[in-house]
Amino acid sequence: MNVSVKHTSAPAVETDLLVVYLFQGESAPAGAAGAVDRALGGRLSDVLKAGDLQGKLGESALLYRQGSLAAQRVLAVGLGKPAEFSLEVIRHAAGVAAKRARELRVPRLATTVPLSAGIAPADAAQAVTEGAILALYDFRRHKSQSDEPAVEVSDFVLIDEDADKIGALSAGARVGQIGAESVCLARDLVNAPANYATPTIVAEAARAMAEQIGLRCEVLDKPRLVELGMGAFLGVNQGSDEPPKFVILEHGADQGRPTIVLVGKGITFDSGGISIKPSEDLHKMKDDMSGGAAVIYALRAAALLDIPLHVVGLVPLTENLPSGKAYKPGDVLVTMSGKTIEIISTDAEGRLILADALTYAARYKPAAVIDIATLTGACNVALGSQASGLFDNDDKLAARLEAAGQKSGERVWRMPMFKEYGEQIKSDVADMKNTGGRPAGAITAAMLLSRFAEGYPWAHLDIAGTSWVDKPSKPYLTVGGTGVGVRLFIELLRSWR
Repeated sequence: MNVSVKHTSAPAVETDLLVVYLFQGESAPAGAAGAVDRALGGRLSDVLKAGDLQGKLGESALLYRQGSLAAQRVLAVGLGKPAEFSLEVIRHAAGVAAKRARELRVPRLATTVPLSAGIAPADAAQAVTEGAILALYDFRRHKSQSDEPAVEVSDFVLIDEDADKIGALSAGARVGQIGAESVCLARDLVNAPANYATPTIVAEAARAMAEQIGLRCEVLDKPRLVELGMGAFLGVNQGSDEPPKFVILEHGADQGRPTIVLVGKGITFDSGGISIKPSEDLHKMKDDMSGGAAVIYALRAAALLDIPLHVVGLVPLTENLPSGKAYKPGDVLVTMSGKTIEIISTDAEGRLILADALTYAARYKPAAVIDIATLTGACNVALGSQASGLFDNDDKLAARLEAAGQKSGERVWRMPMFKEYGEQIKSDVADMKNTGGRPAGAITAAMLLSRFAEGYPWAHLDIAGTSWVDKPSKPYLTVGGTGVGVRLFIELLRSWR
């Protein structure tokens, strides 16, 4: 989709669909909506007076051209109560508008940018662009026939009649476009069937992307992983015929900048291994590499936005399958760090591959390491789909992630890491065991990871509840993978000081 910013008044823009916004409780349209209302001879005011549109968040009303209006149609979209206005409200409203544009089969969509005190024009433009692009995402790669409209939105124009705002709006729209397109690419990986997203295929996709935009990329194969002593990662891979891959992406290397390492869980299909999962919803376990996808495409965004940091992405990739050679409950695995882990459940595999990746991360002498993983069903039970679990060993890093989550709309919720929880993963035969049972399951998983993240600020994001949706609660989400983490990381990296 071509995204641009234009200096013009709302009534003068020539487009198939023009979007204006209204707050709940407005007795008459104001600002750009007011100018459009006057061009329409007061028809938008008539809709408000009749009560057909009240300005509630997500409400909309469609009007057709008349009078001096240049646009073919006008869509008025509600923003909700002024006191509740936020960047997330803007994304929501823009998503409503974009989906309506698709229903109307219009190729050209123009939108005003809703602004209010406390929200910078660049941030508002970013949110509008994100909401529209993300709402139009549709994964149809494996459908041989489609009844969807042949016409899609191809031109998306943000407009404002204040020339002084155009520079900021353009900058914000660019960030929003790069971020949203990176999310869509991550969604493609998450939604791809596991036979179309094996460790080798995902690694090659990361390599191709890196070559295209100028990222440094290295892919470690099994012999190198053996040489490094990644016994936990290799243990998980034992049951699969697909070889493991360890993807390393770098942006801004050798420039003397602080190093931030992002680590993403890359289980391309999780059967549970010998501790096999129930068959219900097992087909969705192709999403167990959502963290890896987020890291790969966060690195894409970091490069395209030329973020002034050294950003490293580490993605261990493997399947977790049962077979005659698969690792078993009761086995003991020796990690890259030399620490040993007793296997209680082979379905607690994500923490094993992350343990070795977190050890590897230390070689970069990082200012911070953040891992992201669909790690535990327990976190889904605790927080549902509205926030990802945040676990950490550093208050400042946690605060950075909370702020980035609030701004991006990919919210995180900080969970306790009391040392007493570590008692649950004590083992009689090894340094630790890979699960501490059902109580505090997300916390004890994080406790295990923390033992491989010593010596640097670290945070763990459990996205088990936020990586996939069956019933989207927001218009910019669609059924399937959400791409969660990409925009969170962009905001974190852009704000790093």
